[in-house]
Amino acid sequence: MSEDWSGDGPAALSNSAGEVFQLFRAGIVRTRRELIQYSGLARSTVTGRVDALIEAGLLREAGENLSTGGRPPKILVPNLEAKTILAADLGATHGRIAVLDGAGTIIVETALESRIQSGPAAVLARLVRQWQKLLRRSGRELSSLCGIGLGLPGPVDAETGRLVQPPIMPGWHDHPIREYLGRHFDVPAFVENDANLMALGESQLVHPTLPSLLLVKVATGIGAGLILDGRIYSGAAGGAGDIGHVKVPAAAGLRCSCGAEGCLAAVSSGAALVRQLAAAGRAVSTSRDVVQLVQQGDPEAVALTRRAGQILGEVIATAVSLFNPSALILGGDLSLTDDHFLSGLREVLYQRTQPLAIRHLLVSTSKLGDEAGIAGAAALVRQEVFSAAAVDRALSRSPG
Repeated sequence: MSEDWSGDGPAALSNSAGEVFQLFRAGIVRTRRELIQYSGLARSTVTGRVDALIEAGLLREAGENLSTGGRPPKILVPNLEAKTILAADLGATHGRIAVLDGAGTIIVETALESRIQSGPAAVLARLVRQWQKLLRRSGRELSSLCGIGLGLPGPVDAETGRLVQPPIMPGWHDHPIREYLGRHFDVPAFVENDANLMALGESQLVHPTLPSLLLVKVATGIGAGLILDGRIYSGAAGGAGDIGHVKVPAAAGLRCSCGAEGCLAAVSSGAALVRQLAAAGRAVSTSRDVVQLVQQGDPEAVALTRRAGQILGEVIATAVSLFNPSALILGGDLSLTDDHFLSGLREVLYQRTQPLAIRHLLVSTSKLGDEAGIAGAAALVRQEVFSAAAVDRALSRSPG
């Protein structure tokens, strides 16, 4: 069933083309005849709605169904593969960008250095150039583009799509990112926190049957994404999951990148581990350098990484007790530390939660790895631009 279909049967169906499209996406109906029987809509209404969806390139005919008498009915399927999505997942130092079809299949992608601290003008200009290059490589026409999804490592206002005082992103506060991308590509652009998109990607592609999921990303910073019934839970203003700046006793007196003291990120993030290991004489500058040391068995790196996981576990135990998710997923660079970070987190989590909260809890590292953010960005675009309301708006603007 489509993630966008929330109707309760024929009684919940209006006569809009967008609602009709959701029935085909969900596989509830496959032909015009089945649509008439299921919905109770008049034949003329069904003809008009289906023709409009075909004209817009959202439906296509795909063979004939078995006939029970008379001319065999044409099978209709969503034509999402003909649409194109641009997606990007940018971290503090590195990221990935991709061109996907409307069904979420990656056509072409590449890694890039994001250097997010260089500011929005430089980063976004480079991002646009890279997407344009990828579009040419993909062979997709610009006219097939239907939406853009972008993940960034900071809190995003759910209503405006703008970053709000991001601690590790100087110059990005309230920058009109959606508007900038919309001007360059003339399609809707959606901006989200990177951990939220990673969580959505894991939920949609790896755990689609689970009703809830909590993903914690630990890289340069720390953030979390919450998924309820297949959708991002952003909270009242977009601040849900911003756990990196929760105060913890282990960070007392330590200055965080946000300017405050005592934040979780000051002791458990990749940046914190870089600082601690550099002080111990190790040549490290990024969270991936930390991962490399752990994978090489460096005893100091292993011990500090495990301790960082334990401290994070103190905060996650509270989140699990409050939220009671079906799955807890660890993502970001520190998920690659040969289970040392996760085992520390799991140890404290199990000590500090009641059995009921963790009875059915799946605890795992991300299965998608670096692809999680791209998958989530594309999923967000699909949820938005192929929703019933968005389809109806698009059709109302078309000349036909």
